[in-house]
Amino acid sequence: MEFTVSATDLANIQLNESDRVKEILRNVAVILATPKGSVPMYRSFGLDMSFVDKPMNVAKNMAVIPVREAIEEWEPRAKYKDMTLALDPSNPGKLTFTVQIEIEAGDTA
Repeated sequence: MEFTVSATDLANIQLNESDRVKEILRNVAVILATPKGSVPMYRSFGLDMSFVDKPMNVAKNMAVIPVREAIEEWEPRAKYKDMTLALDPSNPGKLTFTVQIEIEAGDTA
């Protein structure tokens, strides 16, 4: 099954999620929202943000591989499919990543 998730989904998360799909979606949203190196004692967690402050078309090209690799490393139950990059209408100048992922049926139980 395919799902769409972005870092903006963090506003609606629960840390003690019992639904496996929601747990996976939460984990992907946390990965997208966490700059690599920002978590004390866990510096390799998160997303390489070297694309920040680049033009939108350059940022998207620079972000595809780090986003895919971070999802593969930190949430292997989610399979990266595609990513879109858009301006955040509520915060001009801020880019928002939306990632399409696939969760295998065996991982949804």
